[in-house]
Amino acid sequence: MLNLVGPGSAHTCDGFSRRDFLQAGTLGAIGLSMADLAALQAASGDAHRPAADERSCIMIFNLGAPSQLDTFDPKPDAPREIRGPFQAIATKSPEIQISEIFPKHAALADHISFVRSCNHSAPAVHDAGWQMMQTGRFFTGGVNSPHVGSVTAYLLGRRTDLPPFVVLPELMGSGGGNLPNGQAGGFLGKAHDPFTLNADPSKPDFVVPDLLPPKQIGEARLDRRRKLRDVVDQTVSGFEKSENAQLLDSSFQSAFRIISSPQARQAFDLSQEPQSVRDRYGMNRFGQCCLLARRLVEAGVRFVTINTFLTVFNEITWDIHGTLPFTSIEGMKNIVAPMYDQGYSALIEDLVQRGLLGKTLVCNLAEFGRTPRVNPAGGRDHWPQCWTVYFAGGGVKGGRVIGRSDPVGGYPAERPVTPPDVVATIFHSLGLNVEEHLPGPAGRPFPLADFGTKPIMELFT
Repeated sequence: MLNLVGPGSAHTCDGFSRRDFLQAGTLGAIGLSMADLAALQAASGDAHRPAADERSCIMIFNLGAPSQLDTFDPKPDAPREIRGPFQAIATKSPEIQISEIFPKHAALADHISFVRSCNHSAPAVHDAGWQMMQTGRFFTGGVNSPHVGSVTAYLLGRRTDLPPFVVLPELMGSGGGNLPNGQAGGFLGKAHDPFTLNADPSKPDFVVPDLLPPKQIGEARLDRRRKLRDVVDQTVSGFEKSENAQLLDSSFQSAFRIISSPQARQAFDLSQEPQSVRDRYGMNRFGQCCLLARRLVEAGVRFVTINTFLTVFNEITWDIHGTLPFTSIEGMKNIVAPMYDQGYSALIEDLVQRGLLGKTLVCNLAEFGRTPRVNPAGGRDHWPQCWTVYFAGGGVKGGRVIGRSDPVGGYPAERPVTPPDVVATIFHSLGLNVEEHLPGPAGRPFPLADFGTKPIMELFT
């Protein structure tokens, strides 16, 4: 019989053992099932880890896609049906103007560099853009490419008891295209899926379900774990000595390390922050995710992705088509922009004050932009031909504009940038060699940065 508890007994400061963990623990946190055993063979990754360093990345993914003209690439001289209802304002960097709905961004523009010429040729559906921007590749031929955070976790591993890659507050939901969203380990295996919060950190009763001691985990969940153990216990005894069994045991050790770690619980515990700090970030889901991201990178997490929103349906988001179930431009101005401006600015200010910005890349991405012309409903529709992404920290020189869009913000007019370029830029900031290869499906090597792309070096020089 396969003994997943292993020889001996490990106890934590809370008095629960590894057997308790197996009965009630967090298999979901590592995406583990019996069907994934074969995938674990390629998931150890130890031989691919260079010496540990202090560099991290916080990816803010603006799910829904902000309008470039109404945010960070305003066209004040264009006709109203192009420029939209908002005025352009000056920023702390004299040559940069942005929309008036982001005054806190304007005050921090000397830390931020904008890339106003991002584009891709994939279908203008949310899921396709999510994949492209987070993996650098479009889902084709059945190959599910790994998220840039999963690649980072695979190559660099963890620094502490905390997982190396975390998604806040949870994975993206529906985008309408029925395609993978790009927030997984892909061909690297489920062992490199992100740890997901699956809770709203702004709620008064916020806890991380996968960090609860066994006594606080519901009976239904305990029953599911017991059933999994029954399946495992029925496996042929010869499996115990196999390489798969050893990798499985290693994965349990990894997850057990998270659930039993006081350091992990402390990092996720927002109650340790003064209420004044929490208020400065904003007592909303996005603001508290920004605060939590700062705590996680400070505690040693290598990569954190914040999903600004979880779906584009029946929620006020960046998806400003102008009619229900989507958002109006007014909704973006009155609800989305203030929340976003407050949370992001507090994050950057905190990273600066704590001496973390220089070694933490903060990249703000989206799946595409918005049509140059306002539609009849007063909104803007999907437009992958041109939009703006931006970066701060992690070696990026602030106060710059890279690339330029045409007079109506419709197409790149200078220095076109694609999603693979953005992914390569993130890897460069993290100190990874973009010419390195990953073990892809069927043993075919996959380069970190596809299509021969290079980092956007103008950001760093």
